[in-house]
Amino acid sequence: MAAVRGVAVAAVLAVVSVCLTVAGLVVQFGLPLAWRPEVPMAADVPAGLTFPVVGAFLVLQRPRHVLAWLMCWGGLACALNVAGKAGMLQAAASGQMELAGVLRNVGATGWAAGGALLAVLLPLFAPDGRLPSRRWLPVSVLAVVVTLVEVVRSLLRPDPSLDGYPYPVVIANPLAVDFPFSEALHQGVFWALQALIVSALVSMVLRLRGADPVVRRQIAWPLAAFSAYVVCLLAGPGWWAALVVATALIPVAIAFSVLRYRLFDFDELIGRALVAGGLLAAVGAAYLAVTGAASVFVAGYDHAAGLLAAVATGAFFHPLHVRLRRLVDRAMYGTHGDPRRLTARLADEVRDGDPVTALAAVTEVTRDGLGATGVAVEVLGGRRAVSGELGDAPRAVPLVWHGEPVGTLLVGPQGARRFSRDYTERLVAAAAPYLSDVAHAVRMSADLQRSRERILTAREEERRRLRRDLHDGLGQALAGMSMSLARAGDSPGAADRLLGDLREGMNEVAQEVRELVYGLSPPTLEQLGLAGAVRALAGPGVVVETRGDLEGLPAVVETAAYRIAQEALTNAAKHARASWVRVSLRRTAAGLAVRVEDDGVGVPSGAESSVGFASMRERAAELGGSCAILPRAGGGTRVKATLPLSSV
Repeated sequence: MAAVRGVAVAAVLAVVSVCLTVAGLVVQFGLPLAWRPEVPMAADVPAGLTFPVVGAFLVLQRPRHVLAWLMCWGGLACALNVAGKAGMLQAAASGQMELAGVLRNVGATGWAAGGALLAVLLPLFAPDGRLPSRRWLPVSVLAVVVTLVEVVRSLLRPDPSLDGYPYPVVIANPLAVDFPFSEALHQGVFWALQALIVSALVSMVLRLRGADPVVRRQIAWPLAAFSAYVVCLLAGPGWWAALVVATALIPVAIAFSVLRYRLFDFDELIGRALVAGGLLAAVGAAYLAVTGAASVFVAGYDHAAGLLAAVATGAFFHPLHVRLRRLVDRAMYGTHGDPRRLTARLADEVRDGDPVTALAAVTEVTRDGLGATGVAVEVLGGRRAVSGELGDAPRAVPLVWHGEPVGTLLVGPQGARRFSRDYTERLVAAAAPYLSDVAHAVRMSADLQRSRERILTAREEERRRLRRDLHDGLGQALAGMSMSLARAGDSPGAADRLLGDLREGMNEVAQEVRELVYGLSPPTLEQLGLAGAVRALAGPGVVVETRGDLEGLPAVVETAAYRIAQEALTNAAKHARASWVRVSLRRTAAGLAVRVEDDGVGVPSGAESSVGFASMRERAAELGGSCAILPRAGGGTRVKATLPLSSV
């Protein structure tokens, strides 16, 4: 019930303030020229129109918020000043001087109260309705005291002389008291109010410096608008138009601040405006300084002086822009969202951990640095690290390592510590290279692990093959020879026949041993080299061409090339029904190229998945190369393998 009454009171205050302000404007525009104010529109006009309306809206949202009620009552006081002053001038212009004197006191009281409430107390309590600290309590008390002194002084002010009076007739004060220090007191109160207004601005700056990123963003809005107001106020009456605009922006900025809205990236607009203003001021001052100095030393050469000034200012424009951008970002967002600090933290995590551990660590650091509710890094190949909640529609940012896609960065919605769109883009751009490095390292680590597993698997398979061959072939043959020797001892008459069988068995064992050794590494490679071994393997009728130096090749490359050529020649002999077969071995700077061609029937349907073809591809892939089995133009088959030497 109390909240409803509060909203009703705020609504009444807003309606009354707007009506009084509009009525004052209408009356003022209808005044005779001699009675019109020197300044067409004072800051109290936008204050009476905007502050009560925005204050009532805030009361509807936050019924007990101090700023809302300061805006409502301060706006009403400004509206009383506008209406009272306009009514005073209208009454004086029509000859009703007593009424004009009463209305003058009403307007003066509204001016003093509105200035104290809106220009001093409001910024002191922004944005959360509390003073920055107890040290600022004397400032708020002093503002109230100065306001009361000004109200009393204005009510008891003696009538001034007509000399220097802005209107045709002096408007008499019905409560005037003749005391000699009235003007001195007026000047003291005026400068005290100016000092209090500047102090309120300083309090906002100090609050900004000690706040967390969320409060910084809240303070940045009203601070920017109030700073513009103070600058225009101190600049003098000639800046009345800019003062009117700045005054109208203050309640809007406070509303955004209190409700914590982040519409239209207003803080980014503030940041750019501050950077642009700083650049204009610095470049203008530097240009004038260099021009002045150059005109002294190169008098008579105005064009040279201007060119020198332009070159000098252009030389430090970019460094100054970067420095100002960093200062503004630090002021608005603090050190937590600093791109340099984010990259330093990412570099530490990358340096201290292994790829898998670093992936989870950099994901957490990136989420914290971006202020998002969740961040995930998906690495091509299946690994994924998640920190926080991504939401329903996370933003996807591709991760590229030296032109190679390595993964995707998924960014969830902004959290409590929220940055503008442009600033978030700078943070993402700063973090992406480090995330790409980690994603690439994770992929390489996974590839290395898979390679190790393949090597272990191949080693175990080879061990099983050797064990099987030794057991089934050599073991059985030796057991049979042992039994033959035993029978020869038991049957001397059959010794010659048994010794003959033993000789044949030993020949078979020797052949099996040779086959086992040949399976491990072809002996012809060691004896004849790659070219000679392939020629011996090819036999008559097969053309073997070589290019480049084939000596000194790594053993693993020689073996792979030999096995690929062997499989291709075997397939050609069994299935191709070719009239000619040609083998080409060519060494280049990139590696060794093996090509086997024939003019046979071509690649049969389904042969691409055969064991022989798969074996050739696997041998090339183990070295980081490739092997393709293709139909040859004009008929036949072409096997083309490339084996790099740099990866060995």
